[in-house]
Amino acid sequence: MSEDKIITKLLEHDEKLAEMATKNDLSKLTEEFLSGQDAIMTILKRLDEERAFTHKWVKDIEQKVEENTHDLKKIKLQFKIA
Repeated sequence: MSEDKIITKLLEHDEKLAEMATKNDLSKLTEEFLSGQDAIMTILKRLDEERAFTHKWVKDIEQKVEENTHDLKKIKLQFKIA
């Protein structure tokens, strides 16, 4: 009777071991995870560079608007519109 229980437990353990991930499975999962992280970092770097260029572009536009506003005030004064 105890031999039957031992055999049953061994079969249960064999089934559980078959379901467990192997080192190779974990290695593949790690590679996939790191590959995804690399892709995310590449996107973030690109966005950060784009943000820097956009910031400079906005500053240039703001400066041009200030210059144009100043010029418009001068023109209005000359035409006595202001």
